[in-house]
Amino acid sequence: MASGFSLKDQLFNLERVRYLAGLFSDAPGFETARFEARVMERLPELELKARIAWIAECLEEAIPGDLSVVSPAIRDALPPPLDLTKSDDDFGSFIFAPLGEWVVNTGLEDPDRGLDLLREITQRFSMEWAIRPFLNRWPDLVLARMEGWAEDDHYHVRRLVSEGTRPRLPWGQGVSLPLDAGLPLLDRLHGDPTRFVTRSVANHLNDITKKEPDLVLARLADWRDEGRQADKELAWMTAHALRGLVKAGHPGALEMLGFDAEADLGCKLRLGQDSLRIGEALDIGCEITGAQAMPVLVDYIIWFAKPDGGQRSKVFKLKQAKLTAGKPLILQKNHRLKGDATTFRLSPGPHAVGIQVNGKLRARADFTLLPAAE
Repeated sequence: MASGFSLKDQLFNLERVRYLAGLFSDAPGFETARFEARVMERLPELELKARIAWIAECLEEAIPGDLSVVSPAIRDALPPPLDLTKSDDDFGSFIFAPLGEWVVNTGLEDPDRGLDLLREITQRFSMEWAIRPFLNRWPDLVLARMEGWAEDDHYHVRRLVSEGTRPRLPWGQGVSLPLDAGLPLLDRLHGDPTRFVTRSVANHLNDITKKEPDLVLARLADWRDEGRQADKELAWMTAHALRGLVKAGHPGALEMLGFDAEADLGCKLRLGQDSLRIGEALDIGCEITGAQAMPVLVDYIIWFAKPDGGQRSKVFKLKQAKLTAGKPLILQKNHRLKGDATTFRLSPGPHAVGIQVNGKLRARADFTLLPAAE
């Protein structure tokens, strides 16, 4: 990501606010210039999610009333739905996210009208965050409505069924549903012809694996037996759904993907440096051998030093390959130890690298990370 890039400023700015205001310009009593000025009073100081809430609050001020009043104004303002001829990479515009917040704020106690409206808005931008307060307030009603949405003509509505019920939706409000509540809906969605939907199904399953891996493995086996999804797509979905388990070396997940965790393999690990500084790249090389040909999934693990003297580990993908009997598989990776990473801060001290093949640690080597050069 380029230095100085601001996602919140790209998604929510004066230009996008003016676009939204223009959509509502014909609504009774709506003052376009006043709305724009009101939003921009605070927008620059707010983070992304707070910008969504603030724009929703400004919309509520500009068009006051309950959902019986607000709903016609929102419907009339909506642009045409997203292109149905596409099947992926068409998420819509974030500027419509405040509409979902607005519906929640004014219509949570009017669920039928609110759900009808969220179905319309999600065809312009996903209402996965907005649906979750309704799920918590009216779980049976929403799940029943989703039974119909799972067969909707618009794939963004079908995706909302899976994405909105995810147990661990990023940025989303937690839901009080049982962990397996969405599985009957996924049973209907897993054969969907669009990747936008099947990716969501796989992500939903990956969420479940955090607590109930066997539940997911059984479901994937059932779907394979049903044959409703193309083999290639179901294989992709399976790998995507099990990615967390694979990193953790879960035997059942590896077996389902065709990798033998107990295979007799040799592994040599070479590090290009015994020590290096924060900001430099670590040269990692490995050689994997086996007496039999087999598929192999190779990851590398880095154990990072913590300020308190402990270590924490992170698994990185390296290579999925076919091992030839008696012929070494030679892999190399340069891993830059960034001093400005946003996920966590590096600490100087003892570190280690490991090579994991088919979910099993095969080799490990230590190195020292020094402070960045001044």
